[in-house]
Amino acid sequence: MTITTVTSRELNQDIGRAKKAAKSGPVFITDRGKPAHVLLNIEDYLKLAGQRRSLVEALSMPGLGDIDFEPPRVRIGFPPLDLS
Repeated sequence: MTITTVTSRELNQDIGRAKKAAKSGPVFITDRGKPAHVLLNIEDYLKLAGQRRSLVEALSMPGLGDIDFEPPRVRIGFPPLDLS
């Protein structure tokens, strides 16, 4: 994770640079030399906010049909009881 710091003036002059930097880590935006704001990509924000995808959303993501998944067969049972 890379942390980038930009001034509010630099942000206003080149927002594209800040957005690219946010893909690899937080971007701290300073105002008069002091940190004032943080720019995050949406995935990092959702992690911090505690919002997660529902199971339905996760299973409906594109490309999941291409994943081979064959879990091992599991036998559920109890060992024989010795009542002698």
